[in-house]
Amino acid sequence: MQQSIRLSLSLAGTAALALASIPLGIESAAAQEAKAGNAADLGVMSISLKDAIQPNFGFQGALQGAGTPNQAGIGGFLPLIIGDNSIFFLDAQANANFADYNNYSSIINTTVAGTTISTSSRLGYRFLNSDRSWMFGVNAGYDSRPMATGAADTGVNVRNSSTVIYQQVAAGLEAVSNTWNFNAYALIPVGTNEYRLNSNYFGGSLDTYGLDVGYSITPDFKASVGYYYQQGDLGTADGSGVNGRLAYNISNGLTAGVNLSYDQAFETRLSADLKYRFGSNGYGAPSKKKAWQTPVIQALTETVKHRDVRVHDKCPGSKTTGWSGNCQ
Repeated sequence: MQQSIRLSLSLAGTAALALASIPLGIESAAAQEAKAGNAADLGVMSISLKDAIQPNFGFQGALQGAGTPNQAGIGGFLPLIIGDNSIFFLDAQANANFADYNNYSSIINTTVAGTTISTSSRLGYRFLNSDRSWMFGVNAGYDSRPMATGAADTGVNVRNSSTVIYQQVAAGLEAVSNTWNFNAYALIPVGTNEYRLNSNYFGGSLDTYGLDVGYSITPDFKASVGYYYQQGDLGTADGSGVNGRLAYNISNGLTAGVNLSYDQAFETRLSADLKYRFGSNGYGAPSKKKAWQTPVIQALTETVKHRDVRVHDKCPGSKTTGWSGNCQ
């Protein structure tokens, strides 16, 4: 446990050092914000949210991570009620989940196989403070993940591979300025959260509670570090973890990201993702485009983060399950 904590702190320190060592030639978002002026100078105070906020839709994809699958799908953001300084919205996605690559299990021992369709939906409320320098939001919703399983990547021959379905409810809090962003989240399994996946392994969905802190290095280049605590799969996955992310806005609506995480259950996991949304705020009239593209206004229609159902599998102990099989 002490070794895990030391490694987690080391990774967090490395991420912080990397942010601190960015070349001075890259102008920080804070410096750019000061150089450009305040919200009034940018015209943010004068824009109508009913003009600036439109539905958007597109696609997203991600490589497998710590308990999450290779996936690609479609999603959309629908503003339901737009006020003078707030928005009530629906954000929904559907993804095709694909097999793990190179016989490398995303859930530890059993490989994910076949193609299934997962869903994710969020209802949320976002609002701006009085001078529109911060956006605050709250959201909640439901996620489902059918999962087909295949061979084990441990060299053990398994039989009776099954397809199971996991479900969770989720909630989040967010705060975004032109420079900083904060995101707290909770992913809580509901229904059956532990299944026998095959003749040797059980698998369970994980409770995950986390906080991410992000910083805009430039308006298009963002970094974040985070802490999370997870528990589940008969107690075999319980523990803390750290993560880091770098994201770059390639063009209006197209964003690519790289993610690195470490926890004792999954150890080090590296993944990448890509997202494109048509109809984002930046497609406004040229006279208003600068104001509409400020991070605070953009954040009003940003896709909600952290919505995958995370799964872990491990050989169960007989004291926990009453199972007397042999995992090796």
